[in-house]
Amino acid sequence: MRASDRAYAALRKDIMEWRLLPGTVLAEVEQSERLGVSRTPVREALGRLNAEGLTTAAGGRGVVVTDISLEDIDELFELRETLEVKAAALAAERGERAVFGELHARLLEAPKLLNDSDPARHAYYALVARLDEAIDEAISNSYLAQAMRSLRVHLVRVRRLAADDAERLNAAAAEHAAIAEAIAAGNPRLAEAATILHLHRSLSHVKATHTPHS
Repeated sequence: MRASDRAYAALRKDIMEWRLLPGTVLAEVEQSERLGVSRTPVREALGRLNAEGLTTAAGGRGVVVTDISLEDIDELFELRETLEVKAAALAAERGERAVFGELHARLLEAPKLLNDSDPARHAYYALVARLDEAIDEAISNSYLAQAMRSLRVHLVRVRRLAADDAERLNAAAAEHAAIAEAIAAGNPRLAEAATILHLHRSLSHVKATHTPHS
């Protein structure tokens, strides 16, 4: 992997997992020392992060990690509903039922993954990501899949706002299981309804608990 790719992957992961908080200044010298690469790869990585909207130029402060405002969250979920509801319906029409049947069973067991031995919930989020990937594969629409992948870059950050709320995460696991079950049943309308319910509850929770970062 090229040095710029390594720097990009490391910075992107730190931003998405909130180790680099909104407003954090990403100075080239400091980040090059931290990541063990020269300044040029860091500069290239910051350019890619800027293009994704994860960082932005802030006048004399240099490049900073972007915040997620309530207005941003509303706009993200407007787009998310448009894309994900359609994708769920297409997956129910085109997907392999056995794949989603297995995911349904695993998601029913997801609350077992939400324990203190994995405070960052890596195993849980990996399972949710697998459902996303299965839907991407099932819809057989590369343009829709790419649009959803681009959106998820920001949604991962939004999800982490609820990372310490065990009650909401358990409810979300059940909602994901319902989506997988509807797709496994080959029922597009039920898959749409399950997705809409999940998105409505997720948005309500995030807006109720969102705290802007200074």
